[in-house]
Amino acid sequence: MANNNNGRDQITFEIKEHIGVIETNDNGWSLEANIVQWNGGADKLDVRFWSPDHQRMQRGSTFTQEQAAKLTRILQARFA
Repeated sequence: MANNNNGRDQITFEIKEHIGVIETNDNGWSLEANIVQWNGGADKLDVRFWSPDHQRMQRGSTFTQEQAAKLTRILQARFA
């Protein structure tokens, strides 16, 4: 479990499962899909850029299991 505290409330997270890398930019940060537990809450699908050591991240989007399933159906319909 790691935390990120840039002068704000402490945020804790644990990457439970690495799903895949969508892209990696020139500075080594990767846009990734992971299952992440934030602040001890329920596991969520998380899509955001992570630093190479996974200690820093940029803003991203998180989805419950139900939201992720619906997003999957929407994307499959669009790109099928």
